[in-house]
Amino acid sequence: MAEPAAEPGQAGLPSREQAVLHYDEAVAKAVLACAEDTAGQTCYICMDGAAGEGLVRGCSCRGGNGFAHVSCLARGAQAAVQRDARNGCVRWHTCGLCKQRYHGVVRCALGWACWKTYVGRPEEDPVLDLAMNQLGNGLSSANHHEEALSVGEAELSIKRRLGVPESSILVVQGNLAMTHHRLGRNEEALRMRRDVYSGYLTLNGEDYEQTLMAAVNYAGSLIDLERFEEAKALMCKAIPVARRVLGESDETTLAMRQVYAVLLYENPDATLDDLCESVTTLEESTRIARRVFGGAHPITVAMEKSLQNARAKLRARDRGDVDVESIREAVGAMTAGDG
Repeated sequence: MAEPAAEPGQAGLPSREQAVLHYDEAVAKAVLACAEDTAGQTCYICMDGAAGEGLVRGCSCRGGNGFAHVSCLARGAQAAVQRDARNGCVRWHTCGLCKQRYHGVVRCALGWACWKTYVGRPEEDPVLDLAMNQLGNGLSSANHHEEALSVGEAELSIKRRLGVPESSILVVQGNLAMTHHRLGRNEEALRMRRDVYSGYLTLNGEDYEQTLMAAVNYAGSLIDLERFEEAKALMCKAIPVARRVLGESDETTLAMRQVYAVLLYENPDATLDDLCESVTTLEESTRIARRVFGGAHPITVAMEKSLQNARAKLRARDRGDVDVESIREAVGAMTAGDG
């Protein structure tokens, strides 16, 4: 059966009817994914149990904290936006308890909740811009990359038509570049990430958080295309800035250190010292990620996978193996299927 048409003036974006349908599906998936974790718990917002809608927890809360209904999280986010549209938007993507971002299918459900709440508002309304951003990021977080690409392209078209500031355009281009990367379109991702990094550097300088985040992504694309020396030079320049501006435990700083470690062990010309440095860097970063975000968070999981890979490369070098391609194949088989 054909889906309803998009709202007038919002071509390429889901209609209200589509949003309601996808929201229900996304909530059901999120509840199912969190079922083992949420068994016997109650919503910290309404204090009811899992009967009916079911509970989720997709942040960095641990122990008995952070369990909630998606609908309760959405109502709280909507109320925060009503009180302060500029600062309240953070509640659509960040837990009010642990102050860390939601991820995976929970982020996707909240993305659909946000879009369902604000779809149909005028294009120039900043809250509609918030909703487009949250929907695109939510879809991407749940690996619905083609759908995220469609939303991002529609968002970019609207922003260009409205003549918004360059900083706003860069946000959307950065998200689109990430989607291209996840779809394996590495050349397109590199081109966009280079432009985004250059744009932030020109607008705000190297100390700006968005500039540092753009540097991480740009380096990641350089690694995808095996331009290791360029990536290393970029990270060696940016990591000290991130440590000074954001701190050792910040998500962006940790991502930079992970990218740096990966480029060291992925480089076929890596020395023994490079491999040792890679392992040491990942061991330190993984301990921080586990303490800050918990063991189940995607950041920590990705760190641990990278650490396994680095240790495998170091063990191979210690054994005196010289067939680099065989090492690559072994490591690739060990982590098959990982995002």
